[in-house]
Amino acid sequence: MLFLRSCLFFIGQVMTAPIFTLIALLALPLKPVTRNKLISGWARSMLWWLKVTCNIRHQITGLEHIPNSPTIILSKHQSTWETFAFQAIFPTQVYVLKRELLWIPIFGWGLAMSSPIAINRAAGREALKQLVEKGKDRLAKGLWVVIFPEGTRIAPKKRGKYHIGGAWLATHTQTAVLPVAHNAGDFWPKGFIKTPGLIQIHIGQAIQTAGLKTDALNQLVENWIETEMATLTAS
Repeated sequence: MLFLRSCLFFIGQVMTAPIFTLIALLALPLKPVTRNKLISGWARSMLWWLKVTCNIRHQITGLEHIPNSPTIILSKHQSTWETFAFQAIFPTQVYVLKRELLWIPIFGWGLAMSSPIAINRAAGREALKQLVEKGKDRLAKGLWVVIFPEGTRIAPKKRGKYHIGGAWLATHTQTAVLPVAHNAGDFWPKGFIKTPGLIQIHIGQAIQTAGLKTDALNQLVENWIETEMATLTAS
């Protein structure tokens, strides 16, 4: 049954992705915030389809912590789920991602229309420079920036290295950081099969970056996220 439910969800993804890619192309002349609101309609529809087909729902704690101005979201990354859900939970956003994702046919083309911050991870220091330049541009346009500090999906109950990119962008642009923890990997793990259940997402208080060094900010974010993950794992 889980396989059948997962198949139905996948079919819905495949059938609707080209439609929203076309919408993204048609919306290219619009301002980035307006264009991304249209593009995020696909993510919102997929959250609904996920609930219908796989009975995966979510519950949010900390909505009152979301600021009114563009902010940098630093989040745990366990699943594809959060890339959909964040578009429904937070204001219009862009993602920091590896540039290779833009080369994926159809999906990558639509992704490119959302003004992501595509980085060459092998570029080292130059990648940080690109991150700040592009990040300043997106924030100035009213877009939030989402970064997964561990850089890749981390399995439940595991912990990756927290890279400094997100904290670097925050301290170099004097932008507040919003830490986020969730247990989506328990229900939508890496792979095809999805398990019914209630995903818990915890949003922390915004961290003001004035006077904070990059390493100190990165450590604050890591400590908060991993402390919350321990409570989610225990629940």
